Amino acid sequence: MADIRRCVATLLTLAVTVPLAACGDDKPAFTDPAVAASAGPATSALPESTTAALPATLSVTPAAGKKNVPVSAEIGLKVSNGEVTSVKLTDSSGKAVAGTLRDDKSSWVPSKPLKTKQTYAAEVTATAADGSATTAKTTFTTMGAPGKRTGTGLYLFNDHTYGVAMPVVVEFNPGIKKADRAAVQKRMFVETTPAQPGTWSWTSSGTAAYYRAPEYWQTGTKIKVRIAVGGLPTGNGYYGDKDRAATSTIGRKLEMKVDNKTKKMTVLRDGKVIKTLPVSLGKSSTPSSSGTMVVIEKMAQTVFDTTDTDPSNGYKVDIQYAQRLTWSGQYIHSAPWSTYAQGRQNVSHGCVNVSPSNAKWLFDKTLVGDPVTVKGTGDKLDYGNGWTPWDVSWEKFAQGSALPVPAELG
Repeated sequence: MADIRRCVATLLTLAVTVPLAACGDDKPAFTDPAVAASAGPATSALPESTTAALPATLSVTPAAGKKNVPVSAEIGLKVSNGEVTSVKLTDSSGKAVAGTLRDDKSSWVPSKPLKTKQTYAAEVTATAADGSATTAKTTFTTMGAPGKRTGTGLYLFNDHTYGVAMPVVVEFNPGIKKADRAAVQKRMFVETTPAQPGTWSWTSSGTAAYYRAPEYWQTGTKIKVRIAVGGLPTGNGYYGDKDRAATSTIGRKLEMKVDNKTKKMTVLRDGKVIKTLPVSLGKSSTPSSSGTMVVIEKMAQTVFDTTDTDPSNGYKVDIQYAQRLTWSGQYIHSAPWSTYAQGRQNVSHGCVNVSPSNAKWLFDKTLVGDPVTVKGTGDKLDYGNGWTPWDVSWEKFAQGSALPVPAELG
């Protein structure tokens, strides 16, 4: 009996000291006061954050009071805990200067070069997440006219329609050295609608840069270009001569493919063959170049004169329907004197000879910027001899960029 009484006492003690949890009961389980006291003060399981939003911090360049600033100056922006919501730049007379933010918002770019020997004032506002604003101001003075200028050229013209292989071509004289190309390339803006991202690629001499996308442009594309190098330092004390800009359109897709084996040109529109023409290419002593070229210019009538460069074997002849492919003088053109050989043998000085009727038919169909591929001649096209960015793979072309190529472009 004693053992039974001890067991019952033990069970009663456990019933008092162990909390009971009841399903669906809103009342708290019983807790021994001694246990509760040892656990310390009650705390909230999900404390509310009391951290205040940080204000935006902002710094701008050029530094306040800076003098001899190039007229290509941008308003540099460095922001944390917010984003730039306003940039105002005014000249010494208080007139506002137009401009736009770069896509990465690292700076604000004036829409045209600033004036020489002018004092400008910039006021920049950044807004934090809580709506609070921070403003930074600076004033600076631009330099005078530079003594040495880099000549520039843009092979793209307003309101012109070009073929699908038309690269954006910019030339520099003197050429831009490798150390200076990134800064120059950063000021060469291209916008395409619909969007077809691409990149710039420099020739080894730095005298030219081409812009293209991985594939030919889509028909109907609008290309808007600004080469904003006016007053930009280009290296060795030189400054860009002026800004250049153009907005152009890409037309229908027309391709010309020349095969030395068959001595024929196949003309395709939107991928479909519309005509096949017999041709005569360069004879063995003056072979045509194989590669992908672009129509550079078209002349309904011109004169080929090589007597100055080759007095003993040179020639001077009137030419109709000439379409230039290379700087060295390779053309597609009418050649009535070689119709007997067209489709059979090569007798030209390197050009693509076609009959007068076929030359006119082709001339009426083509645009500057149409691609022309010649294959099987055994003479490789030299890169830079004409507009040659399509004569290399995209990967090879992109290696010529002075800036990192966007990841989506590989």
